[in-house]
Amino acid sequence: MSLQIVHHPDYDAGFAVNHRFPMSKYPLLMEALHSRGLARPDTANLPDPAPASWLKLAHAPDYVEQVLACEVPEKIEREIGFPVGPRVSLRAQLATGGTVLAARLALQHGIACNAAGGSHHARRAQGAGFCTFNDVAVASLVLLAEGAAQNILIVDLDVHQGDGTADILKDEPRAFTFSMHGDRNYPARKIASDLDIALPDGTGDAAYLERLGSILPELSAQARWDIVFYNAGVDAHAEDRLGRLSLTDDGLRARDAMVIGHFRALGIPLCGVIGGGYSTDIAALAARHAILFEVASNYA
Repeated sequence: MSLQIVHHPDYDAGFAVNHRFPMSKYPLLMEALHSRGLARPDTANLPDPAPASWLKLAHAPDYVEQVLACEVPEKIEREIGFPVGPRVSLRAQLATGGTVLAARLALQHGIACNAAGGSHHARRAQGAGFCTFNDVAVASLVLLAEGAAQNILIVDLDVHQGDGTADILKDEPRAFTFSMHGDRNYPARKIASDLDIALPDGTGDAAYLERLGSILPELSAQARWDIVFYNAGVDAHAEDRLGRLSLTDDGLRARDAMVIGHFRALGIPLCGVIGGGYSTDIAALAARHAILFEVASNYA
């Protein structure tokens, strides 16, 4: 079998090349996946925009309506980091629909990845930190509402703490949130996950992998998980301008193999999302995001 990949051309909302959020990484990621033979017609899946009913499972109804109407207050737009016009609104709906689709494909095939997603700073009341809708939280609540899953684990290894996911799912006992992130990084005010591990600046491959390897058995022992959402943000890389940690490409590859291999060996479906990455070398950044798909393809 081959890895099921979810992608849409409108994941790229067309930001200027010098924008702090490197929007052009999405088409470059797909180019990288095509060149590696991973993105093929028989494994490509096109998502539909997430409907308002899904979005309102995770987000306040008035905020959802503001995004859909492109009428988000300027104060919230400043917290998100960009204006919410038609292309940004569509992109947020598509990326969220993409994670729901990838989750359903993971339940069917054992593993699948969305070539976007991981917007973990979007909270119940509003977006923040380059995140408009919280795709993993929405997808988790959709699966729970539909009865497609009863116990969900979120493994968030983006370098920034998953505050929005923790906020949305804090009162949902069927979803367990785990975040391992840089201690002295965004957001300044963390919202407690079910389990948080904060790492010091400069943490490199060996220390990172040792800490992760020690926690994975604890996570898998928490419950009989029906699915794992894995946020494979690459902003823990040493060359990421917003990261403050010191992982290498090899470290990211070992991290992804450790997480995916652990849960797939237990027969637990896994849905991967790409999370953050903010290097100025966008081609190198896209290649780092491609590592998730390269590793995941070994388990498809």
